[in-house]
Amino acid sequence: MSELVIRDLHVSVEGNEILKGVNLTLPKGEIHAVMGPNGTGKSTLAYTLMGNPAYEVMSGEALFKGENILDLSPDARSRLGIFLAFQYPVAIPGVTLANFLRSALNARRRGDNSEDKGIPIVEFRRLLKAKMDLLKMDHSFAGRYLNDGFSGGEKKRAEILQMATLEPEIAILDETDSGLDIDALRIVSEGVNALRGPQMGALVITHYQRILNYVKPDVVHVMLDGRIVESGGPELALYLEEHGYEAVREKHA
Repeated sequence: MSELVIRDLHVSVEGNEILKGVNLTLPKGEIHAVMGPNGTGKSTLAYTLMGNPAYEVMSGEALFKGENILDLSPDARSRLGIFLAFQYPVAIPGVTLANFLRSALNARRRGDNSEDKGIPIVEFRRLLKAKMDLLKMDHSFAGRYLNDGFSGGEKKRAEILQMATLEPEIAILDETDSGLDIDALRIVSEGVNALRGPQMGALVITHYQRILNYVKPDVVHVMLDGRIVESGGPELALYLEEHGYEAVREKHA
């Protein structure tokens, strides 16, 4: 199955039900946006799909390649081809971005084949330079400690570089536009657009329409109170920008 299918997903956090029956299908090769106000469950959906143990699945399923990924560990979900770009990436002083990426790539390879010796250093350097060129990044960026002292825009670009290097089939971008100025937003969006294609589907989670000016979605979903209440084309994001979420809430009251 080359699509992510979420069926009637109910999730609680510290005893409070946040997701209340989410249904969503993301085909590989398409970009879908999930929009909604703060506190409606968008990030809960992202972290649940990636396996954060703080989020308790009460019922429902998320199917990818014939498996319910909710039954898998986070690393198994990653090896299956799922990637999460964090809203607030964590700094890891002492670990360069290049070493982090090589370790992540080798972990995925060894998950597929326990006898894999890991990607040779020369081959990895060639791969990393090619990905950085694709994303128009200075090669010196790879020698910096991961997110340590990075600006908001640099942290998000590092997340996109990770996505480019690991080449997931399903990428979840949790409010990648959060805290970015217009120039940084444009740079990050160009990176996402450089990676979009038939081999990757992406779920772009946001509550602003502005990133969708640069990353054009195939489908827009509106999430309110833990449910997807409406789906449509890119024009739905423009409607939200003009009328706000309350207009949608009144339609579905």
